[in-house]
Amino acid sequence: MGKTELHSLFKGFLDCICLCLSRRSDRAANDSERDSENGHLIYKSGDVLEDRYEIVDTLGEGTFGKVVQCVDHSRGGNQIALKIIKNQDKYREAAKLEINVLEKISEKDPNCVQMLNWFNYYGHVCISFELLSLSTFDFLKSNNFLPYPINQIRHMAQQICHAVSFLHDNKLTHTDLKPENILFVNSDYSLIYNAEKKCNERRVNDTTVRLVDFGSATFDHEHHSVIISTRHYRAPEVILELGWSQPCDVWSIGCILFEYYKGFTLFQTHDNKEHLAMIERVQGPIPQRMIQRSRKQKYFHRGHLDWNECSKAGRYVKSKCKPLREYLLSHGREHHHFFDLLERMLEYEPSKRISLSSALCHPFFQPLHHPGRSQGCQTLNY
Repeated sequence: MGKTELHSLFKGFLDCICLCLSRRSDRAANDSERDSENGHLIYKSGDVLEDRYEIVDTLGEGTFGKVVQCVDHSRGGNQIALKIIKNQDKYREAAKLEINVLEKISEKDPNCVQMLNWFNYYGHVCISFELLSLSTFDFLKSNNFLPYPINQIRHMAQQICHAVSFLHDNKLTHTDLKPENILFVNSDYSLIYNAEKKCNERRVNDTTVRLVDFGSATFDHEHHSVIISTRHYRAPEVILELGWSQPCDVWSIGCILFEYYKGFTLFQTHDNKEHLAMIERVQGPIPQRMIQRSRKQKYFHRGHLDWNECSKAGRYVKSKCKPLREYLLSHGREHHHFFDLLERMLEYEPSKRISLSSALCHPFFQPLHHPGRSQGCQTLNY
């Protein structure tokens, strides 16, 4: 082969490499053009993903990514919710864990949201779900934080306890229970005149709910992060770094049900020691055993919470919190049953806190029991 031919062949080889690199660079540029600076997928209404999911609207946004409403053209044009995870490693890994949990619970518990499908779209893990409606928090907010009626709380509470009990039976802890993660299947409402408040209030027509967001759900055998749960729903054993398991979910449910009943958060704070002071105002002194075992000794002095009730923070806690039973709206039997259940859910010691299987047998839920359905509950004393 002559020098001219060799030079021509080498030039052709270089041209081929340059073309491949150029195409790869174009692909990378196209991928980056799809994403915003913080990793969200850039999209607009009418965009179609995977030749199947046509984006209609944005339903919500979180640190994990966004949730969009789509038409699923492979499911007869059904409306679905599509969770689009950020194109970042830590969120992709969390999404994979969530998918694992969702596959475990798929179609086994009707009170948990159902995953329909999942796929990878240019680095974005996408999970499709049945389309639900407003969260119980958003409905409360749209209703000017007027509380839910006790009979509606009963039905919602039963479904929440069933769903989370199912997780616990499968060696899972949800770890992020809050009103935002409990969604109505249909949030249509009627306007009812509230004579006491002298205003119209929204009364949801159907209290069927679904539990969502399993991104932080943890199996018993998996690593347990030190801090879990959104602040207001965080159990004392988590604040005190005593370790946690399924009972921390029960504490969160107690806080949620109180919020449904009163319309405001039980522990409205963002500070650990203040949070503990609030819990003591509601439930009495922290048990000595928990104090002695806590890794957070800086919060205590001589076996008691180091707290000055005369300080600005102390006065705030005193104005915001009072013993649990003082929040009763009525002295009717069902209200007292409800508060008995709350007290058992907000028990300090995780080992003494009521289990959800026992909670479902509590007299508060008796009106929902059907003949033959309450077997196994008869020996419980309340």
